[in-house]
Amino acid sequence: MNVSKYIIALALLIAFTACKSEQQQEASDESSRPRTSNVPVPAFNRDSAYLYVEKQLTFGPRVPNSEAHQACKSWLAEKFRAFDANVIEQDFQAKSYTGEQLNGTNIIAQYNPQVNKRILLAAHWDTRFLADSPLNTSDTEVAVMGADDGASGVAVLLEIARHLWENPIDIGVDIVLFDLEDQGESGAENEESWGLGAQHWSRNPHKPGYNAQYGILLDMVGASDARFPKEYYSMYFAPDIVDKVWKLAENMGYGNYFVPADGGGVTDDHYFVNTIAGIKMIDIINRPTGSETGFGEHWHTQNDNIDIINKRTLGAVGQVVLAVVYRENNRTF
Repeated sequence: MNVSKYIIALALLIAFTACKSEQQQEASDESSRPRTSNVPVPAFNRDSAYLYVEKQLTFGPRVPNSEAHQACKSWLAEKFRAFDANVIEQDFQAKSYTGEQLNGTNIIAQYNPQVNKRILLAAHWDTRFLADSPLNTSDTEVAVMGADDGASGVAVLLEIARHLWENPIDIGVDIVLFDLEDQGESGAENEESWGLGAQHWSRNPHKPGYNAQYGILLDMVGASDARFPKEYYSMYFAPDIVDKVWKLAENMGYGNYFVPADGGGVTDDHYFVNTIAGIKMIDIINRPTGSETGFGEHWHTQNDNIDIINKRTLGAVGQVVLAVVYRENNRTF
């Protein structure tokens, strides 16, 4: 063979092989990217969310190490499985400030777990083991039912999971129900006595190297007089996400709930996700004006029952968060 022709043929072969390799790599990269199909934002069903609050209350207070806690855990995990989520039950143990060893479970529901672009949604599902609010006048040693403080956020996320099942999207969504959030020491400076499940997950995520673009935490999102100002740690770690969510809520007609005011700082689960996991997460949490405790009058009292829950509030929060997820999928958020 002529040497010059051989060199030309060899060069063409190398170029073809390199081109094919690049195409294969591009195809591989493309498979890990979310597609950009436009999925309309579904209408959040506030009646369904309300029923999910009621169902959680049928178990009683979801206090760690109790039968009610175990029964509710099983129901929550099965409910997510019924909505076609990939469910992980992350069991762990943590010591309470009282010295008691607590058995906890973070419940993770994954949608499109193979996709790199991910959004994190969270709430806590446990309830307070005693009614220690300074506003509580009776039964201080009795566990709190936690209709708003716990069940409301979980209910909204269950309804969002139902929509993700019925109206699939291309981006990845992780719904995490943190356990042992509400077992901390009131009035103490020990911030780490709270959010034990979030601390564990932040140090031991359900997937090694896990990351998300951002997260949204829901806490006490069901009361009729709910007011969601811009919480301090949310603004410190993720001001861009706060501003976008609050602006979207205003444009959707929910500005009476999502108020552009300073909400002060709350040591909630998002604090540990931000500081330990390094994932920016905001907190949608009820912070009424003029409150002695900084929260609703029913907080950590026996009044935190189904009578506190308002369907319109559940609907407002649910519709805004649902819009964030679907708009993120559609690249319009």
